[in-house]
Amino acid sequence: MSSGSMLRAVGLAILLGAPAAAQDGLFSPVIVVNDRAVTGYEIAQRIRLLEIFNTPGNLDEVARTQLVEERLKQQELERRGVALAPEGLQRAIDDFAARTNLSGDAFVAQLESQGVSYETLRDYLEINVTWRDYIRSRFGSQVELSEAEIDQALAQQETQSQGIEVLLNEIVIPAPPGQEGEADALARRLSQTTSTAEFEAAAREVSAVRSREQGGRLDWTPITNYPEPLQDLLLSLDPGEVTPPLQVTGAVALLQLRDLRQGAVPAAEPELVDYAVVRIAGGLTEPALAEASRIAAAVDTCAGLFEQGIPDANIERATVAPAALPQDVALDLARLDPGEITWGRTENGGQTLLLTMLCARTYPLPEGAADREAVANTLRGDRLQGYADAIVADLRASATIVGE
Repeated sequence: MSSGSMLRAVGLAILLGAPAAAQDGLFSPVIVVNDRAVTGYEIAQRIRLLEIFNTPGNLDEVARTQLVEERLKQQELERRGVALAPEGLQRAIDDFAARTNLSGDAFVAQLESQGVSYETLRDYLEINVTWRDYIRSRFGSQVELSEAEIDQALAQQETQSQGIEVLLNEIVIPAPPGQEGEADALARRLSQTTSTAEFEAAAREVSAVRSREQGGRLDWTPITNYPEPLQDLLLSLDPGEVTPPLQVTGAVALLQLRDLRQGAVPAAEPELVDYAVVRIAGGLTEPALAEASRIAAAVDTCAGLFEQGIPDANIERATVAPAALPQDVALDLARLDPGEITWGRTENGGQTLLLTMLCARTYPLPEGAADREAVANTLRGDRLQGYADAIVADLRASATIVGE
């Protein structure tokens, strides 16, 4: 018997003939991919990572599929002699962390505090970044785009984004230190509801933001007010469905789709968002909430915040691209028009109330709205993904996979 056949037989024996206690162990093999095991621990860790990333769908199935395909990719990369240098791995972690406005070390620490080990993040990024670079190197020269293809993609993009507005309900569940697990469990339970009445009743009971008084109901909002990843998530929902839990500072947020509509005017995406955050001592205490109400009644521009006797150190004003907005701030701002204010989120262990004000949104000029290079990059990425999917399909077809 060849060594490969022997290992495959061992893998099958582990899965099919091992005592139940061993099979149930967290580090016991659950899936074997060409002699390489995927353990229960790896699946549990990947599910937790997907939860933090707000990945939609059946997370157990998604985790298993990802891990199987990553084993196949790793074996193919080893056959090709392709590996990621240590500095490449650190750069990948730093780049990934930058999406959340954190350093690499801070991002790793945040994940570890939420139950995801460094090794889980490392393995996830290492294989996927190496595979991406391999696909680009192998097939990049084969991807050629014509001007006509780019024009067609631009036309389709403009048609698809015409004036889409969403009608949502929201719940923001406080998650002070020591209670993150309870908040997350409640959010995951509520995310399974498809009843607007049940969701609105929960909003009145547990939500920390002002919309709780209306059962979490928000007005019609252009979908372009939300970050791009959240736009895609909202468009994937049917009326009544709820997003996975969205992790924000000191809380967990949920959005329920009530309806969506499409207008006749294309909705441009803002280039820049100008906003302010005021930090008020006291968290959700009556004095802090009263101060937030006073500020909201007294000002109608962000400049006016600096005239309310608030220490300058307690006012943060920034102008950033939408993609650079922290998720919690983006959720606050999405439902606001310029000059409007919201509050209810906290930080510093619930000791500081956050008041968020939208100063302005800056939109591109109509003639500049169509970014040909961005569309071309998207098309190239789609073509490369097609090559990658074909390779993975071939690897699956020739692999021995047990337990998936």
